[in-house]
Amino acid sequence: MTVALETILLAVGPGDTDRIDELSDAVLEVAEPANATVVLGHVFTDSEYDEVLDRLEFDETGEAVEPDVVAGRHSTIRDLQSPLEEHDIDYEIRGMVGDHGPSIIDLAEEVDADRVLVGGRRRSPTGKAVFGSTAQEVLLSSPCPVTFVRGSD
Repeated sequence: MTVALETILLAVGPGDTDRIDELSDAVLEVAEPANATVVLGHVFTDSEYDEVLDRLEFDETGEAVEPDVVAGRHSTIRDLQSPLEEHDIDYEIRGMVGDHGPSIIDLAEEVDADRVLVGGRRRSPTGKAVFGSTAQEVLLSSPCPVTFVRGSD
């Protein structure tokens, strides 16, 4: 039984700048034949969010800046927009602040994703035990199928 893909969440974070090509190729491979909408989701921890607000020179004296706006100005998201536009794939941008794994899972539920794509790198079993793995958490807890996209490291 084939499940129609309507919404694909491409979850990115601070470590994905080196995987843009791989993430782009993977989302195009899945979204284009299905004519699916892609949600470009960027999750920031509290400290990452504060650092990005400073780096992107958002005015902190004014009103609170929505995470969706911050995500839209982040280079990783901007780099992923071009191939989607070139292939005429509908997309939206979502930003969240929180722990990476649980926030990706929450976002997948919120947008009613049919598939989640998440990037990562090869890690030793010891490295996973000591440092944890966002991708592993998403793979184990996602409400829908997950595609793991490994960078060319």
